[in-house]
Amino acid sequence: MGKALFITGTGTDIGKTYVTGLIVKRLKEAGVRTGYYKAALSGAETSADGSLLPGDALHVARTAALAEDEAIVSYIYRDAVSPHLAARIENRPIDFGKVERDFRAAKERFDYLTVEGSGGIICPLRWDEHEHVVLDDLAVRLGLSALVVADAGLGTINAAVLTAEHLKMRAIPLKGFIFNNWQAGDVMQEDNKKMVEEMTGAPVVACVAKGAEELPLAAAALAALYD
Repeated sequence: MGKALFITGTGTDIGKTYVTGLIVKRLKEAGVRTGYYKAALSGAETSADGSLLPGDALHVARTAALAEDEAIVSYIYRDAVSPHLAARIENRPIDFGKVERDFRAAKERFDYLTVEGSGGIICPLRWDEHEHVVLDDLAVRLGLSALVVADAGLGTINAAVLTAEHLKMRAIPLKGFIFNNWQAGDVMQEDNKKMVEEMTGAPVVACVAKGAEELPLAAAALAALYD
């Protein structure tokens, strides 16, 4: 059984999938068996024949040079909305038994499995008369620690600290943060990093410049974040 790490973000469109691709790439280049898993993907791309393509998974696979079967998604939805709503529109709710089976199978295959969430930590995955499940429930059910991707710019102190407090409330171990869109020498961003670390007690393990093609974190240090 391999190790796994849950990648979440402080919100939508802060570069979580982009950073996840760099994470998986770093591990792949270190020569370890590494894979990618996502429980639910909404806003799928559409192929020429009309079939749905898991855009996030494809991006990670391209970035990290993964084989097609090394980037796994349990549920793919067309509409670019929260997974609970996308599932309701298609009348195809998430079955968490399937999610757990897919996750366990992937964890058996890989030494390091990177699990990407959807949106922020309380993004609803299923919300109907049968079950209420949000993203943090997934991390709890699968026994995962979290690494949080945050934008380095204005507003990140509030978003990062709130995310950290919610993880603490749910007893989800926080391994640290990765700042995206980092500008070295920017006074505000340097202070954001300092304040987030002091207010949460968790380290900013890497700062990724906009458009970077490599994760500025050694493979051994990255691998140590996985449980």
